[in-house]
Amino acid sequence: MKISLPATMQAVQLDEMEQPLAVREIPVPKPGPGQVLVHMAASPINPSDLAFLLGGYGFKEPLPLTPGNEGSGTVVAVGSGLMARRLLGKRVACFARMGHGGAWAEYMLTNASLCIPVGKKITLDQASMSLVNPLTALAFMDIVRLKKHPAFVNTAAASALGQMLVRLSIRQGVPLLNVVRKEAQADQLRAIGAKYVLNSTAPDFEKKLKELTHQLQVSLMLDAVGGPMLGQLLNASPRGGTILSYGRLSAETCVIEPGELILKNKRIVGFLLSDWMQKKNLLQILADIRRVQRMLGEELQTPVKKRMPFSDINEALASYQEEMSGGKILMVGNINKTTSV
Repeated sequence: MKISLPATMQAVQLDEMEQPLAVREIPVPKPGPGQVLVHMAASPINPSDLAFLLGGYGFKEPLPLTPGNEGSGTVVAVGSGLMARRLLGKRVACFARMGHGGAWAEYMLTNASLCIPVGKKITLDQASMSLVNPLTALAFMDIVRLKKHPAFVNTAAASALGQMLVRLSIRQGVPLLNVVRKEAQADQLRAIGAKYVLNSTAPDFEKKLKELTHQLQVSLMLDAVGGPMLGQLLNASPRGGTILSYGRLSAETCVIEPGELILKNKRIVGFLLSDWMQKKNLLQILADIRRVQRMLGEELQTPVKKRMPFSDINEALASYQEEMSGGKILMVGNINKTTSV
């Protein structure tokens, strides 16, 4: 199978952390051993992308670089290796590989092992959002089940991931306390079945948070916010509770009370999806992918708010930061192309 490729491509570029992004013409990369080149159809903006752009994860990749953690498209060139060759011409959902450029580009170079073939019934728009949030949601629910947590908390709960956790917690019958920052978001979660929702901007938020965490016997708190929220969660947690920090949406400094850790046996632990996945063997990962693809239209569904070209990346980021609960913004190379195949 021979596909003619252009010499250059359009790509989003990050020149400096916490600064506006640029869009440039850069060379189309060539795959090496075990690598594939994906002609990208769509790539979502995720909270993890925002945290990365703010320098929240501390990655030290050389700049400029192309951001974007995940996406979907068609494999159009491959390097050596059986796994890579078997993907040529296939539609895939794919993770970006650190150091090789991200998904906000017309073409992305990544490892064959980071690509998942997409079923015929799944659109490429759906596939572009089928990895980071769905796999994280399944990982969190596995942690709840395996550790036998009687109830748990999630912050930034109106996000796509948060809404997945609402639906999964209802399905598994585990109480979930959702924390949002707007009353409209609280109403949105209640509309999909959430029983416990708190607005973090309310004057009595900390009081109600402590009351409900003790009432529900919460032993796990999932935090995507960081900043002052992390300290509030730690103070509200019952004795022996664990906080899983998986994001940093707040740029504010985090202040915690050491006594809560020392005297009350509480813990703060980091979570990174790639680390979680590395603990699994190939069969377990494939089983998770099959679970995700079966549930994309139900518990793991994600609505699309709009599709925007790379040239509008800074507008897209501002729009997403303003309202993360209204559906995903997908970045596409050419807004006139039909990529939902």
